[in-house]
Amino acid sequence: MRVGRANALTALGLLVLLLVVVLAAPRWTRLLTRTVPGEEGAEESGAAATPAAEDPAAVEQKISVKLFFLAPDQPALLIEDREVAYSADLARQVRTVVEELVKGPQKGLVGTLPPETKVIDTFVTSAGIAYVDLSKEAAQKHPGGSKGELLSVYSVVNSLTSNFPAVKRVQIVVEDRQVPTLAGHVDLTRPLPSDLTFLVGSRPSPVPGVAPASPTAPPRS
Repeated sequence: MRVGRANALTALGLLVLLLVVVLAAPRWTRLLTRTVPGEEGAEESGAAATPAAEDPAAVEQKISVKLFFLAPDQPALLIEDREVAYSADLARQVRTVVEELVKGPQKGLVGTLPPETKVIDTFVTSAGIAYVDLSKEAAQKHPGGSKGELLSVYSVVNSLTSNFPAVKRVQIVVEDRQVPTLAGHVDLTRPLPSDLTFLVGSRPSPVPGVAPASPTAPPRS
């Protein structure tokens, strides 16, 4: 009789304990899974405070180049210094410089190529000849005039030969074809070397096809 009563009490105790565990389980679950105060904010602030690693390859390198544009007050060239994207590929670097010429000046000078001009292609031979292939707008939109055409051509030639020692001469072609001239005056059938006499303050070279003016005889007394 006592054994049965003891067993009954034991079973009752176990049942009460089981009920306590069942009822308390959700609370313990919440306590165990609850985030420690300040921990979540610390994680977020830590993530925000850590800057993304900067990829060195994504940083664009720049070089300074000299671009030849028209002077605003006389028929001559002036130099504008500009930073452009660097490329280890010489042909790509040549193209960049010509594209900057097409964009025009930034410091009060005058552009030498029609803004509609596109640079179709560029390449440099082992002999140091840079070929520059321009779209038809370079010729069709050119304002004309022997002096203006001369300065347009030598703005390209001088910009390339002055910036890149490997470039000795420049051959300008239009739409992948050799053309006799850009606007009727300057011979483009051969590669042209640099000519810095077109700079402001220099003695200008004679315009091809145009005879130099004869000196005026002093009036007789």
